[in-house]
Amino acid sequence: PLELRNQVERIALASGVSAGGVALADDAVRRKRVGLISGEDDAGSRPLTSHLHFLRKALEPTAEVIEGDLADLLEAAPDAIVLADLGTIPDAGRDALSAWMEEGGLLVRFAGPRTARAETEALRARGAGDGEDPLMPVRLRAGGRAVGGAMSWGAPQALRPFDEDGLFAGIEAPEDVQITRQVLAQPGPDLEARTLAALADGTPLVTAAERGQGRVVFFHVTANAEWSSLPLSGLFVRMLERLALAASSGGAQAAAALAEATWTPVTVLDGFGRPGDPGRLAGVPGARLAEGAPGPDAPPGVYRAAERSAAFNLMREDGVLTQAEWPAAVRLEGMTRAVERDFKGLLLALALLLLAIDAVAALAVAGRLRFARRGAAALALAAALGAGMPGEALAQGLTEEEQALLATNDTVLAYVLTGDAEVDRMSAAGLATLSRVLNARTAVEPADPIGVNLETDELAFYPMLYWPVSESMPTPSDAAYARLNAFTRTGGMIVFDTRDAHLASGFGAGTAEGRALRRLAAALDLPPLEPAPSDHVLTRTFYLLQDFPGRWTGGEVWLEAAMDADEIEGAPFRNLNDGVTPVIIGGADWAAAWAYDDQGGPLAPVGPRQREMAFRFGVNLVMYVLTGSYKSDQVHVPALLERLGN
Repeated sequence: PLELRNQVERIALASGVSAGGVALADDAVRRKRVGLISGEDDAGSRPLTSHLHFLRKALEPTAEVIEGDLADLLEAAPDAIVLADLGTIPDAGRDALSAWMEEGGLLVRFAGPRTARAETEALRARGAGDGEDPLMPVRLRAGGRAVGGAMSWGAPQALRPFDEDGLFAGIEAPEDVQITRQVLAQPGPDLEARTLAALADGTPLVTAAERGQGRVVFFHVTANAEWSSLPLSGLFVRMLERLALAASSGGAQAAAALAEATWTPVTVLDGFGRPGDPGRLAGVPGARLAEGAPGPDAPPGVYRAAERSAAFNLMREDGVLTQAEWPAAVRLEGMTRAVERDFKGLLLALALLLLAIDAVAALAVAGRLRFARRGAAALALAAALGAGMPGEALAQGLTEEEQALLATNDTVLAYVLTGDAEVDRMSAAGLATLSRVLNARTAVEPADPIGVNLETDELAFYPMLYWPVSESMPTPSDAAYARLNAFTRTGGMIVFDTRDAHLASGFGAGTAEGRALRRLAAALDLPPLEPAPSDHVLTRTFYLLQDFPGRWTGGEVWLEAAMDADEIEGAPFRNLNDGVTPVIIGGADWAAAWAYDDQGGPLAPVGPRQREMAFRFGVNLVMYVLTGSYKSDQVHVPALLERLGN
């Protein structure tokens, strides 16, 4: 439907995050609604002589064409209305059309015998010196001019080239378009300014005038081939396309004024193709946008001048996307922060080693070095080296028994190992930082997080699994899915994170991670899901939250759908783990928002307030997993106490 198509604001490539893979929409790509009215009965079997046939063919590729009487068309709120040789218009219709144009409508009229006769009668009735007709851009002369007529040409007239600063600028006027008859305009001081197209002898072919926020345009020939060959040419299509694109732009937005206008940025794109606030970015001259090359002074985005918007995209219309081919010696790195290597322990051990060698050498030169002392020095050196070497992470490299002992003695947050080193590193760092936040703010004191292998590790020890969805992760085996289904059926919860909320309105909306999620979760036995309601217990388990941001914001979070009281009985998940949903699905990249490195620096760029809200969601998430429906049950405490008192 036209209403939905015109709401498209941006088109982005599903894979790859770049401003070059995003195309923003503006007025030029949104289809307009154009109404057609003819002064004749157009239901006959002679389409080539119809006043509307060529109009339909020219407008249908670029606009939504509707037909009917004037009242019905105005009710449909079109962007433009075309009157093809419509003669006398009732006063009520004239008033309605005038009011519609004042609010920004575009009225396009074509001449014909009925229009010429009606204007001649109106001119005689009101007198030549009276005001102009608001539904006409210029006053017309009685009669017309035709080949062989009273005011005749010696031969059909061709078109004069269009003005370079006019509405039809850039369109070439073909030499084979011939005009054999036209309605003439009354000469006047403003006639030249209102002429959009003219014949070779200078007489107007198309005139226009502003009417409030709108405009009225008049073709001095018919919309069929009776008076000219214009409707038979491609020029007719291009002229109507230009008028359709100018519809609803406001009369003040003539092509001559657009190039000279200053365009104010409304939305700008960053390097990742994400829309943002332009802040204090100054307006950009129209000539700068016409260059088509974004830069620091004119970043890609959407710009506005009065009521018209223009998209300034990084990729030009003639741009071609090709796959990059890099030499084998070139190392490719992403836009994420580079992995840091900690040499502190190694350098300290090296310093201690050099100190020990220096001490031994000094003792040897002084003749005071004996075997016992050499043994003691060796032991001291070994102890120094052992103390100086960096220790292995607590949760990594554990045996199955040690891992089980750690997970049962302490609360441990676990994440799924995807095989992608960068994704796994971010998950480990994010859950480690979240564990420290929980230890500082709540009574929960988690141990270091553990990465689990779905094919080999036992899952029953952990309250929840954080599963970052990676496109490259292979599909688990049937045995792994059996363990996962047992995990959710015994009270565990899986948190899927597609990390693509900046590319889609929700998980699975055509992104590579969304497709991977559907593949990875296909064999899981999960209940019906719904977007998290605003009053869900997850929004108030510890902090009061309205949304669940991570590195990205705006995406929906899905969890187990609420059931009616009659449906709860016998539900496979409702009574497990005190009402905790067995799955949560989102795309905010929560681990990246939580993650800090060993030096206390964030691993991903996130604003301070957004990072704090991400931490609060993480606290709520863990408390929700551990306490179940405790928080929601508090609303029943007064009723329970009253019942106990009775």
